[in-house]
Amino acid sequence: MELDEMKMAWPALVQQLERQNALNEQLFHQGLADRLRRHLRPLVWRQSLQIVFGLAAMLWGISFWSTHASVWQNVVCGVAMQVLGTLALILSAHLLQMQQSIDYAAPVLEIQRHLVRMRAWRVKVEAPLIAVLGGVIWIPALLMGAQYEGDRFGLNLWQHVRPVVLVWMALSLGVGVGAVFLARYVVRWLGHGRWLENGLAGNAIVRAEEALAEMASFERE
Repeated sequence: MELDEMKMAWPALVQQLERQNALNEQLFHQGLADRLRRHLRPLVWRQSLQIVFGLAAMLWGISFWSTHASVWQNVVCGVAMQVLGTLALILSAHLLQMQQSIDYAAPVLEIQRHLVRMRAWRVKVEAPLIAVLGGVIWIPALLMGAQYEGDRFGLNLWQHVRPVVLVWMALSLGVGVGAVFLARYVVRWLGHGRWLENGLAGNAIVRAEEALAEMASFERE
């Protein structure tokens, strides 16, 4: 091939290489997007189940206090269940909205920042509140279930509950919630804070972060 012919062919070859590189990068990004969706899918399932649980608890609370409004203690139990169920629903719905708002076509750094916000929400807000919710919700559930049993015989539960039972519930509540935060403090004190945070963030977010780190490394190279 003559030199002039090579000079004429060179721009076309450069353009072809650029198109090939752009296509490869596009395919890589698409593969990354698919991986992220796959990694985050279990998170979506769990949050969806938690939304269902929260909705069920909320409706149960409303149904209970509206049919036992003559006894204020029953109203308190029903409202407590309604509030706790609503809290579980809101927490999960917010995280699910954060996941749904991810733009998988955005730059890797922007997606990483989005996952950082999701991790912070899970570790600093959702996980502690869910832990407290789990340590609290059994009390109104137990009392409501006992009142349903009393309804079969036309009995008001609160006329037969001994003070010692309420004291036991209060102590159990304090010990349960306190144990959660004590365990968190001990794990951090032992130097396993990152392990704890990864556990609270969830495997789905951790794996998505790892996939993004691989992509960032590829782009730097």
